[in-house]
Amino acid sequence: MAESTQGGRVALEFRRLDTPEEFRAAEEVQRLAWGLTTDAPVPAPLLRAIQDNGGLILGAFAPEALVGFTLGFLGRDATKIYHYSHMTGVRPAAQNRQVGFALKSLQRLEVLRSGLDEIRWTFDPLQAKNAFFNVRRLGGQPDRYYPRYYGPMGDRLNEGLDTDRLRLVWSLRHPRVEARLRGGHPEAAQDESRWRESQALVETAIGSSGLRRPVTVHRPDQPRAQIEIPVDLESVRTRDGGSTRRWRETTREAFTSAFAAGYRVDDFARPTIADEPRCGYLLVRTEDADAA
Repeated sequence: MAESTQGGRVALEFRRLDTPEEFRAAEEVQRLAWGLTTDAPVPAPLLRAIQDNGGLILGAFAPEALVGFTLGFLGRDATKIYHYSHMTGVRPAAQNRQVGFALKSLQRLEVLRSGLDEIRWTFDPLQAKNAFFNVRRLGGQPDRYYPRYYGPMGDRLNEGLDTDRLRLVWSLRHPRVEARLRGGHPEAAQDESRWRESQALVETAIGSSGLRRPVTVHRPDQPRAQIEIPVDLESVRTRDGGSTRRWRETTREAFTSAFAAGYRVDDFARPTIADEPRCGYLLVRTEDADAA
């Protein structure tokens, strides 16, 4: 099952984790990727047990070290058996080099080979890079909003912020997913047009820090809507920390009301509006999408 690719100038090998040393290395990747402080990583013995009993833990290996991994296992609800992807992490030094994309692509192939056609996972809706990756690049569809899903967590990414999550469904054989994996995405002009034509559920304004802050939340009543999030949440934490909680509260209200009213997330966009980078989720009312 080993596959390889070129990550920058370093050849990476992608395969299942197998040895005790590799599972220990996955603990280190977790510490670095999430900036773990008080929380412990998923321990090596549990990783081994998951791998050997129906789970799937794939790694990206450089000649000297494990640089990233993805961990998943079987999940089920009342109607379907699926693969649940619990975490995908990459060492900071190897991020922005397509490692995560290669891991998810291989995960998709392996899950299809196992006879399943769906992967689910959760992610923080305020993390723009993750949202762009999950929705835009992979073609996944968020369908549920979970407030305070994990409770307080002790890591750099979640410290001081309620751990709200979006659940994402990745339908592995869907034509949209296959197109996105091939690089088929809307043009920038289409994103800008949709952004302008969509009802803003989170109305924002530029604050004294020079960054946008949420001002008002609106209930959806138009065929198309958008939920804006910060372009870079870490910049908000650093330069305008007082607004991080407000971002969480307003987007929580917007997603909850939109899903309750029958809207679904159709895409994630990063348009430039009046020379200003913006980003957020594009939603459509389900009845209008079905009629189109």
